[in-house]
Amino acid sequence: MRIKCIACDVLARPVYLAAAHSSHVVDVVFERFGLHINPKNLRQVLQAHINAADQLDCYDAVILAYGLCGQVVHGLQAGAIPLVIPRAHDCVTLFLGGRERYDQEFSACPGTYWYVQDFVERGESESTSLSMGAFTAGDAETLYAAYVEKYGADNAAYLMEVMQAWQAHYERAAYIDLGNGDGAKASERAQNDAQRRGWRFECLAGDLVLIRRLLNAAWDADFLILQPGQTVEMTGDGEIIRAV
Repeated sequence: MRIKCIACDVLARPVYLAAAHSSHVVDVVFERFGLHINPKNLRQVLQAHINAADQLDCYDAVILAYGLCGQVVHGLQAGAIPLVIPRAHDCVTLFLGGRERYDQEFSACPGTYWYVQDFVERGESESTSLSMGAFTAGDAETLYAAYVEKYGADNAAYLMEVMQAWQAHYERAAYIDLGNGDGAKASERAQNDAQRRGWRFECLAGDLVLIRRLLNAAWDADFLILQPGQTVEMTGDGEIIRAV
């Protein structure tokens, strides 16, 4: 089987590793994490990759190394070949090895600021969290400039203050160690952030089982398999996404 994998670059190391060990031929293309700030635009980028794989007429399936990720995958359509997507709210589920462990960690400490090596290394600023709602410095500057243009400087400052108030609710910085590279500097960054912000720090062992299964075509109930012409729809329940 020949597979086209479209992935977020925050998953670069584990995806490269899984592709190298896959029993199938896997071609990988990455998009940068910062595109998440505009889900509509990222959705168009992903759909373009899906369509391009059809045009090459050499692939048996397209897989996405993405979660729901702020509804980014909602509305994507499979082309002439199957499209496979993990049933995950975000990439943290992929790093922890599944929804059950993700739910356990979220229940134990919902106010967690997540870190992984690839994002710390590839991030464009010192804001290196994978937490939902967190902005990188570059994202915040872009959003602030847009608010100034639309609402004026005073209103823009107020809106940014409100949007970043989430920081007061975080209490843990968690570094996920995936064991596929020297993550000492990334872990140190997470520890320094925790100390500066008054959070506790934890290092958690990652689990690449979902990523390996995704790239090895071991698709079970943890993955949504769309047949040609079907569209992704978010469900709002434990199923996360479904095909319509």
